[in-house]
Amino acid sequence: MAVAKSKTPTKTKPNGKAKANVKSKGNFSKETYMQWYESMLLMRKFEEKAGQLYGQQKIKGFCHLYIGQEACAAGAVSALVKGDKYITAYRDHANPIALGTDPRRVMAELFARETGVSKGKGGSMHMFDKENHFFGGHGIVGGQIPLGAGIAFAEKYNKTDNICITYMGDGAVRQGAFHEALNLAMTYKLPVIFVIENNGYAMGTSVERTSNVTELYTLGESYDMPSKPVDAMSVEEVHLAIAEAADRARSGEGPSLLELRTYRYKGHSMSDPAKYRTKEEVESYKERDPIEQVKSTILKKKIATEAELAKIDEQIKAIIADCVKFAEESKFPDPSEAFHDVYEQPDYPFIKE
Repeated sequence: MAVAKSKTPTKTKPNGKAKANVKSKGNFSKETYMQWYESMLLMRKFEEKAGQLYGQQKIKGFCHLYIGQEACAAGAVSALVKGDKYITAYRDHANPIALGTDPRRVMAELFARETGVSKGKGGSMHMFDKENHFFGGHGIVGGQIPLGAGIAFAEKYNKTDNICITYMGDGAVRQGAFHEALNLAMTYKLPVIFVIENNGYAMGTSVERTSNVTELYTLGESYDMPSKPVDAMSVEEVHLAIAEAADRARSGEGPSLLELRTYRYKGHSMSDPAKYRTKEEVESYKERDPIEQVKSTILKKKIATEAELAKIDEQIKAIIADCVKFAEESKFPDPSEAFHDVYEQPDYPFIKE
């Protein structure tokens, strides 16, 4: 079973530029629905296992789970093309998995092992995968936003036709770096898609308590940036919105701002009991679960049977078990690794082992 590797086929413009596959909501292929189902289920099962292992103290430090938000990653990967760049904040386990990173290496990073994607030195909040163009999770709130604009600037400067999708949480839009990056991106018409994953709570504080502006997408309008809200419990809607923004960026028209209205079923981090919201609120979102919606469509369209989906579920459980085994059997990095990968210059004179 190929999980989260293949992407929706792309069209090509007459000038040779890649064009994302913009479709109507009901016009996605059987292959796309199966890719979404497998990819999102893998993310979900991975995160559920990560939460369990954290409770067993096999994973330490901070740990921010993506459970409920899977459509934000899966819809982006299917809408974009190979070579496009991705950057996000510290809720970052699922993004590289959606891009095709070996989930064993993501699990090993959570275990702080040398086989991890960041050699065991980044942990939960700092996943990177250069091969799959994932430029990381970043622990500083909003710190990745100007970096995403910078990556897009490099793509435009080098005339690559690639774009950068830059994720952030709803709390990050209160940072000055957000506004500086949006202003610069519009001024230079950078090929960047700014994505607010609005899960309703910046840590434990609701959007309504942090600002009079609760329609977060309208913040982009201050810079004349095309901006809109998206139902991110629907992977189809996420795909369509990101594909449209990608076409705009590749055509030289500049950035877009999307407010992906999503929800996390767990607390902000594993240390957050999430007492600031009701059980009824959580259950109301679970009724619109993105994975269950895709599963329902697959069954309704007779793309696959219950038995075939159950087989996929078992295969993914086996993948997760293998991830844990791989991580537990991997070694911790040698202490000397603390001095490596700090500066690009190999003979930097002010750091010594």
